[in-house]
Amino acid sequence: MSKVRHSPVAPTRAQWLAPGSAIDAHRHDDHQIVYAARGVLAVSTNAGAWVAPATRAIWIPAGTVHAHQAHGKLELHLVGLPTTENPLDLDRPTVLTVGPLLRELILAYTRRPHDDSPPRERLRSVLLDELRASPQQPLHLPAPRDPRLTALCAAFHANPADNRTLAALGKEVGASDRTLSRLFTADLGMSFPQWRTQLRLHHALLLLADETAVTTVAHLCGWSSASAFIDVFRRTFGHTPGAHRM
Repeated sequence: MSKVRHSPVAPTRAQWLAPGSAIDAHRHDDHQIVYAARGVLAVSTNAGAWVAPATRAIWIPAGTVHAHQAHGKLELHLVGLPTTENPLDLDRPTVLTVGPLLRELILAYTRRPHDDSPPRERLRSVLLDELRASPQQPLHLPAPRDPRLTALCAAFHANPADNRTLAALGKEVGASDRTLSRLFTADLGMSFPQWRTQLRLHHALLLLADETAVTTVAHLCGWSSASAFIDVFRRTFGHTPGAHRM
């Protein structure tokens, strides 16, 4: 993210993005909520990547340099909030659960007209109330700082189905499995199995957005069977991959 645009005001609007299109690295002086009503949205920062299907939104604090990537035909909804309004008191990008009511509030608030009428102000108040009650979701894929982890993580991004052990991987990056295990906890805040599952779910969402068959997604992302993939997906997102694609 060497070239960064500065857009002081975070916009409130709805727009469509074609599959594979992107919004380049930029930052706002406002907070922003980004939500994909259709498709899957990937948001990247220097600290890592966040991915959100239609049941999730991403909170982006003011000043955070970020870029958007569309997977599938993306119906993007953006809600800008001044720095005085931080309903969840969050200072880092965070994935939030979007229930049916919050979804409809976001869709309604991003429609025109964007005025200061009393009905719109009431809508905004209810939207903020729902955001305060929105559970946070651990769908962050943190970026490593240690060069050994950087090399290891890059290999898994290239092939999420890689099932090698830490001991086998350590031989390639010049570290023991104990060292790598400690680095995952210290550098990424999670164990190696937890990180690999997050990575695989991240890639699975992107593949599903591109209408890849569920069985193929399971294979490409390293699950032993479609049923094992469906079980992990359901426990994480609350619905099956098939329901996610509807």
